[in-house]
Amino acid sequence: MIKAIRKNNELVEDMVKCIADDHNFYLWWLGQSGYLLQYKNQRILIDPYLSDSLTKKYANTEKPHIRISELVISPEQLSVINFITSSHNHTDHLDAETIIPILKKNNDCQLIVPEANRNFVCDRLKIGTEVPIGIDAGEKMQIGNISITAVPAAHNTIEKDENGKCKFLGYIFQLGEWCIYHSGDTLMFDGMTELIKSHKPNILILPINGNDPSRKVAGNLNCNEAIALAKNIKNTIVIPCHYDLFEFNTADINYFIETAISESQDYCVLDLGGKFSSNEL
Repeated sequence: MIKAIRKNNELVEDMVKCIADDHNFYLWWLGQSGYLLQYKNQRILIDPYLSDSLTKKYANTEKPHIRISELVISPEQLSVINFITSSHNHTDHLDAETIIPILKKNNDCQLIVPEANRNFVCDRLKIGTEVPIGIDAGEKMQIGNISITAVPAAHNTIEKDENGKCKFLGYIFQLGEWCIYHSGDTLMFDGMTELIKSHKPNILILPINGNDPSRKVAGNLNCNEAIALAKNIKNTIVIPCHYDLFEFNTADINYFIETAISESQDYCVLDLGGKFSSNEL
């Protein structure tokens, strides 16, 4: 079992310690594609998966979701959460066992989801259809000191609802002088490099688990593709995600590191519960 560098109360204490910094942003990896982003007294949870719901769901099936890394924190321990973003409807990005307890504990927390997924989200989380804030690719919203722009994601294709709205999204977070792109789950798609490059991101958070049809799940960028995308966008640090959670659907992080070094691409591999901050840029 892969251990966290910080977890539970120690992780909470680290978040509290950093909130006094009124200039820099901080980003903690919570496992899979989940992060906590903290900037100017605001906390955003990005695609959190903090349960064993998928392990229970797929036990004794042809694709068991055997966890290979420990849970870094329980949802009930996360407080002062202002926003939660979900990139799409797959459970490791929209988990009822994670999100419902957080919403109950954080009464003012708002949920940002693809507009195309509103009804599905509300049914899964047992909330009213008026509760989520819906967004579509190309739309931008301001939340305090942070702006969020939605961009398409291809998992495995760019899927749209009957109204032409994207079911899979990535998010661009603009934090003062800094910009973070969290791709959600995606493969490359036409115009992707130019689109993301136009936002001038400092950080790219990209999946690296690849696209293997034998896994019987939708695929993602692999290590080579993630690094190639970063190289083409230029002047970025790539942070890999979507690996080391489930035994059947992961990637070799050492291969990612070797490839990044060989391609002279800046990168940061976070430990579970580890953090990255704008101090490092």
